[in-house]
Amino acid sequence: MLSSLPSSLLRRLALVLLGLASSGCSTLDYYAHLGQGQWQLLRARQPVERLIADPATDPQLARRLALAGQAREFASASLHLPNNRSYRLYADIGRPFVVWNVFATPEFSLEPELHCFPIAGCVAYRGYYQQGRARGAAALLRQRGLDTHIGGVEAYSTLGWFDDPLLNTMLRWSDERLVAVIIHELAHQQYYLPGDTAFNESFATFVEREGLRQWHAARGETAAAADDRQRQQFVELVLASRERLSRLYASDLPPREMRAAKQAEFKRLRQDYRALRQREWGGQGRYDAWIESPLNNAKLLPFGLYDQWVPAFATLFARSGQDWPRFYEAVAALGRLPEADRRAALASLMQND
Repeated sequence: MLSSLPSSLLRRLALVLLGLASSGCSTLDYYAHLGQGQWQLLRARQPVERLIADPATDPQLARRLALAGQAREFASASLHLPNNRSYRLYADIGRPFVVWNVFATPEFSLEPELHCFPIAGCVAYRGYYQQGRARGAAALLRQRGLDTHIGGVEAYSTLGWFDDPLLNTMLRWSDERLVAVIIHELAHQQYYLPGDTAFNESFATFVEREGLRQWHAARGETAAAADDRQRQQFVELVLASRERLSRLYASDLPPREMRAAKQAEFKRLRQDYRALRQREWGGQGRYDAWIESPLNNAKLLPFGLYDQWVPAFATLFARSGQDWPRFYEAVAALGRLPEADRRAALASLMQND
């Protein structure tokens, strides 16, 4: 374990927390909670090579860490993602998720409640290292009449401020998902546009998917096409529901009638999902628990954020000759545009996918 942290890293952490505390975005208690959570994560890190070489390390853990190491090398060598110490360290934090993100929307809107921070800019969620804190925050938002959703997160990026470790939370998933998460989080280090969650997540999601495809091709493997197809069909189902809700909320229906129509839409989404599962997936669905638990606007929010511009980035990658450095330069050029021009450019790319 890295029982002590370099003074340079401590100064960096102090600078981050000082900036957060002076931002006025929330209470000092929240930022103290963030600082403590990040500190504990950093202190738990261990070099992956040391763990793999240690005979006392569980063989299954050693195998997963070795796979992660291979994916980490591939991400930098083949995808031209940052080559640093991130994901070359490991930390077991003793819980199933590293943070819990709280999403919130008005009752009759799909626009997220935004939270603004000095480094990340304004984002459509607020993260908590403790599930109890996330639940308490969601309860307070519900008292304001907002729809809320809590989503557990297995990994996140500090955007290069720290050497982000592999986490035990990332090892709960399949080998494919582990590789995908490493690529996704490194993509955030490659490029991040403060204040535009949909742009950042769609960019990282595209890099994840294309990077994973290239990873399999380089290893002579076949990607899990059935899982990809099921995920895509599910996302399309949810986005179609979002579109219908958007039209509903733009109407002039009285609140009582709009509330009833909203619940009718969630009923339709469940029915459409069950029909899709039976027709296309042989009665087996990966998203049964999600669809059968309570639905609201906030629960649908991450789908629009993570998938909205993925086809646009796919088109941009093709126009860049599938050359990663050229693609990243094109992404950065998009990021320099004013917001309205950037959205117009992305919309144009969507029409040519």
